[in-house]
Amino acid sequence: MAIYMVYEDALALMKRFTPSESLQKHMMAVETAMRAYARKYGEPEEKWAITAILHDFDYEKAPETHPFKGVEMLREMGYPEDVLEAILGHVDVPEHPRRSLMAKVLFAVDELVGLITAAVYVRPDKSIHSLELSSLKKKFKDKAFAARVDREGIVRGAEELGVDLDEHMAFVLEAMKADAQRLGLG
Repeated sequence: MAIYMVYEDALALMKRFTPSESLQKHMMAVETAMRAYARKYGEPEEKWAITAILHDFDYEKAPETHPFKGVEMLREMGYPEDVLEAILGHVDVPEHPRRSLMAKVLFAVDELVGLITAAVYVRPDKSIHSLELSSLKKKFKDKAFAARVDREGIVRGAEELGVDLDEHMAFVLEAMKADAQRLGLG
C-alpha cells in the first residue's frame, strides 16, 4: 500500500479534523464493524478500517458539505477511488449508489453502531457486555429511542448486504463487544 493508505496516518487525519471524542468513537466503532466484516468476507481489513475511520472525518469542520468536501480532500491526497466511493455511498443519495461490497458494508454498519452505542449508554451498568440482541431489537423498534438513528437505513443496509437483519445486528454487536475497551463501552 502507498503511504497514504497507512492506518496510523488515516487515524491521525481523523483526529486532526474531529475534535469531538464522541464522533471519534463513532468512527472507531464503524471501523470495528468494518474490520469484522472484512475478515468475514476475506477482504483487505486495513483498507476497510481506513475507509471507516475516515468516513465522517470532515463532518465537524463542514457538516453542510459532508462527505463531499472530505472526499475532495482525500482525492487530492491520493486515496483510491473505491475508498472514496464507499465514503460517498454512506450518505444514501442516488448520485452515489453503493456498488462495492465495502460501500454496502459501510452503509449497513454506520447507523447500526450508533444505535448500539446509544443502547449501551442507557444501560444501568453502561456496558456493552450486558446488552443482548433481544434488548437491542426492542430499542430498534422504539422510534422514540435514539430518534435520529435511521432505522430504514439499517434495514436497507442489511438487505443490500443480503443478510438477515437479526444476524446483522448480532454480528455487529459481537464485534463491538470484542472491542469494548477501546470504544469506551466496557
